Formats: sequence, structure tokens, C-alpha cells
Amino acid sequence: MAEGGNPRHRVVIVGGGFGGLLTALGLRKPPCDVTLIDRRNFHLFQPLLYQVATGALSPANIAAPLRSVLRRQKNTRVLLGEVGGFDLTGKLVLLADGDQIPFDTLVLAAGSTHAYFGHDDWAVFAPGLKTVEDATEIRRRVLSAFERAERERDPDARQRLLTFVVVGGGPTGVEMAGAISELARQTLRFDFRAFDPACSRIVIVEGQGRVLGTFHEKLSQKAKEALERMGVEVQLDSHVTDVGPDYVLIKPNGGKAPPVRIETETVVWAAGVKASGLGKLIAGAVGGVETDRVGRVVVNRDCTVGNRSDVFVIGDLANFKGGDGKQLPGLAPVAMQQGKYVADLIARRLKGDPADPGPFKYWDKGSMATIGRGRAVAETGGLKLSGYLAWLAWLFIHILYLAQFENRVLVMWQWFFNYVTRNRAALLITGEGAYRPRDPHRVVPSGESVVKG
Repeated sequence: MAEGGNPRHRVVIVGGGFGGLLTALGLRKPPCDVTLIDRRNFHLFQPLLYQVATGALSPANIAAPLRSVLRRQKNTRVLLGEVGGFDLTGKLVLLADGDQIPFDTLVLAAGSTHAYFGHDDWAVFAPGLKTVEDATEIRRRVLSAFERAERERDPDARQRLLTFVVVGGGPTGVEMAGAISELARQTLRFDFRAFDPACSRIVIVEGQGRVLGTFHEKLSQKAKEALERMGVEVQLDSHVTDVGPDYVLIKPNGGKAPPVRIETETVVWAAGVKASGLGKLIAGAVGGVETDRVGRVVVNRDCTVGNRSDVFVIGDLANFKGGDGKQLPGLAPVAMQQGKYVADLIARRLKGDPADPGPFKYWDKGSMATIGRGRAVAETGGLKLSGYLAWLAWLFIHILYLAQFENRVLVMWQWFFNYVTRNRAALLITGEGAYRPRDPHRVVPSGESVVKG
């Protein structure tokens, strides 16, 4: 029974990503009132952000308004707001604007952002890929680099503009490097007169000995070979030591060789993540709860936190170890399954069901990554696929996971158009400085964004 004379249980969910949205959808029937709080009014399908960043899709194709997704769920309301803290004694979620949202059960699914391993000053030169704004900014920088190259007379300066560096060889980095290569060598091949876009240099830098390190070694090798056939330079066992407005310094691991300087004005960061700052806030509010080195909250086997059975943390914000003792990866399927599990657990409690559902168990359905047109790798159980069949499987799964039917139709049609024409329909340069090239050596005053390319 909820407090304050309200006979219905109040569930507050923070975050409208995969975990938060699946929790909300799973609570449409139980006798409770659900409040979903997010800083954005939409659910974003992050795995396809790289296609927005390279002009294959527009942001609206992969985003669904939360109110639209939940409009038929009468027990659920959506609030646009930023969470600033928690009062667990009073059972309140504290918003940054001073408002307070009461709860009986709290589900925290605030996700993660990119990490620069102590070099946050690199962010201005090497944007990550976590938000729509990140994707459109990267798209602006990439496309503007080609536009500036058309007017550039100095061959060295032009080559610097046509050099693109992707830091990180995980799925996001591999997909991004492959997409930039296809953009340069296929989509834009007839669009410029002063230079050939196919002369672009695309470099992917990975600190480990292979790309897609979580995949089977054979699939990692196939992905590397596919990238190289597409003209992408794959630099393994190397790490970035510095990023500036017109360069990247790369040093081989374990050697005494000096760092290699790559002249470039377009860098994409896909090398690391850190949890939302709300993780440390909730850990501090509960007390006696640890967070790991990237800020994820160490949770119990049922995704609760510490001794609080009414507080759940799921998705990228949770440090959850599977049955093998290994931490679950920060992937959409993990967040989705945890969201469904927590919703079912809350529903059981509300029904007074004494049956114990047991601890959360992740069903690993496999992993997949696309490299380019007709090129992908996928593994599930003992099955390992590469090439065209893996690419078709990747297309099907990603269409299936989009939140709304309209998004599925739009993306499917756009992909068909892109495949037939080898074109991209969202090659738009938008944002500050979209038409005004800037000197990369210019000192930028505090408060003004650095705009390159």
C-alpha cells in the first residue's frame, strides 16, 4: 500500500533507454502508477547512431517519442526533467529544477556516456557517439571536411582534411570506420571536381591485438580483413597519447618507439564508456554500496541495490556479474532483459505472489557487427557467420529492435534505397559553423565550441 492515501503503488523509472522503456512497458497491467523521467522526450536506438553520423539515416528514423510509445498505457506518464539526487528516507526523486517525485519503487536506468580515460579535454576534438547531437556533429565534421577539401589548394592540407581517424575497434568503431569508407569511396565518388574522395584515408586505432575483441578470434580476423579490403588502415596494439585540433598521436603498446603523428581534423571517439553520474549518487544515498572504476553500481542478483529491495539499477549503469563470474557487457539486450525481469519482479510483488523468480539470468543470444555493404560478422551459440548472411541477419535484428512500427518501415525503406542506389539521403551539414570554415589553430575562448571541418 502506497503512502499518502494513494492506494496504488508508485513506480518511478529514471531513463527512457532500452532498460527503462522495457520496464515501463512490462508494467502496463499491474495495479501501479508508473512515472518515466528522462532528459529527452524520445527513446533513441543507439546502435544505429553511426548511420546518422554518416548520412545513411536521419535522426527521426531511429528515435521514437516516449509519449507516443506509451500513449496507450494509461497507468504511465512521462516527465521531461533532469534528476539531481535522491532522498531515499522520504522516498523522493529530486529533480534539478527543485521538483520532487515520490516513489514506492525506484528503477534507475540512466545509461552511460563516452570516457576519455582522464583526458576529457580531448572531447572537443574527438566527439563520441552516444546522442543525436553527437551523431549530427560528427556528420557535420565529416561532410564539411570534404567540402573544405574541394576548395583547398595545398595538397598537404587537403590530405589532412581527407584523413579520418576512429579511436576504438569495438562494434561502434568498426561500423563507423566502414561507413566512412563507403561514404568516401561509393556515395561521394562523383560529387567533387577538385579531388577524388576515394583518396581519403580512414584509420582505426585499437589498443588490443584485434578488432571486435569480444568476438571469436576467427570473426575478428574476418572483420579486420573486410575493413582492409575497404581501404581502412587497421592499427592494432596501439593507443592514443594526444589529440589536437589537427592531429592525433598514436603510440604502439609496450615499445619505446616515439608516437606517430597523424595529420587529421576529424576524429571519432569510440574507445570507452563511463556510467551516468547518477550511479554514484544512488550508491551514496543507499550507503555501503560500491561503484566500479567507470561508475557502475554493484547490484545484487535481483538488480536491487544494497539492502534496499525497493531500489533497482539496470542496464549500462549496473555492474552485474553473470553465472560465470564475468561482468555483463553494456549491450542493449542486457538492458532489455533486465528491464523485463524487473517489471516481472515488481508485478509479482504487487500480486503478493510468493513464488521466487530467482536471480536475473542473462540469455546471451549472440553478438553481431556490420562492417559495410554485405559485410558483417555474427555469432550465436556455436554458430559463427560472416559476410552476406551475417549482414542480412544484422539488418533483420536491428529492424526488429526499433521501438515503433513507423521507424521500422522508414528504416527498411531507407536501407533498400541506399542499397539499390549506393546513395545516402541525409547528407546534410547542420549546426554551428556549418558553412563557415574555421582555422583549426585558432584559440577558442572559454564557452565557445570548437568547430572543425
